[in-house]
Amino acid sequence: MAFKTRITEMFGVETPILMGGMTGVGYGELVAAVAEAGALGFITAHMFPSGAALKEEIDKVRSLTSKPFGVNLTLLPSINPIPYDEYREAIIESGLKIVETAGRAPTDHLPAFKEAGVKVIHKCTSVRHSESAVRKGVDVISIDGFECAGHPGEDDVGLVVLLPATVDALPDTPIVASGGMADGRSLVAALALGADAVNMGTRFCATQEAAIHPNVKKQIVENTELDTVLVGRPFRNTARVARNAVSEEVATIQRNPNTTFEEVKHLMAGARGRELVYAQGDMDGGIWSSGQSQALVHDIPTCKELVANIMAQAEAVRTRLQSIAG
Repeated sequence: MAFKTRITEMFGVETPILMGGMTGVGYGELVAAVAEAGALGFITAHMFPSGAALKEEIDKVRSLTSKPFGVNLTLLPSINPIPYDEYREAIIESGLKIVETAGRAPTDHLPAFKEAGVKVIHKCTSVRHSESAVRKGVDVISIDGFECAGHPGEDDVGLVVLLPATVDALPDTPIVASGGMADGRSLVAALALGADAVNMGTRFCATQEAAIHPNVKKQIVENTELDTVLVGRPFRNTARVARNAVSEEVATIQRNPNTTFEEVKHLMAGARGRELVYAQGDMDGGIWSSGQSQALVHDIPTCKELVANIMAQAEAVRTRLQSIAG
């Protein structure tokens, strides 16, 4: 039996499962594999140097699948300028109708997306920011709990509270549960709390098609819920990353209340993690994102196998709950 929600209906996907944008991971081949598996994946735009390069990646995915997919725009300050306007125009010109945004509100991009019929999913870490984003015109909220990889915000509210609080505040808006999601139990729990879909990042990193070093996938399988570290908190730019020598060093330095970003900048550089960890497999080469959901990751399947297993487990949980209810 299928799980039909506002998200599956809105985007024409077979399952209420999303793979949001992930720096260093969200390339076309993985996005296509996610789409072919019946879920909704997103190309991570800021990994590409120009709108033209992003358009090439979109075309690549279209050559591999006819199923829906989207593009992620993470709108954050950057040392080097990011061609967001080019990305937006490339998305519109390509005819894609699904965009995931994160970071600041996509206020300056919404008019053009609306005119082109593009639906915008915006990722938030609080109820107040979710309400603000909906007022500004986004179509869907992806609410990110404290368990998540990457940036959980500064409020430290777990998804089991944050999700239903967001659903209560925005009953007319489809909500995606993000952070801590990894299997069929997660999916049913999120639906029970009012979500219309789940977003999984760490879980999709540990798949055959993810173009990251096998050492990273193996480490995710071996790690527990205790093997993450919060970095960047003194600068109100908290990130949850995997526990390793570099993240532990950052954590030690930032215990000093007078720590400056310049003291840890070289350690926290994203390029360092992508080049040494994701590409070369040096697990202590730099910081790399991983969520507490890694405790629920026990294998490295194909995307097709993963989505099928999640949906089978979700159906088993639904059957068990129905038997309990009598």
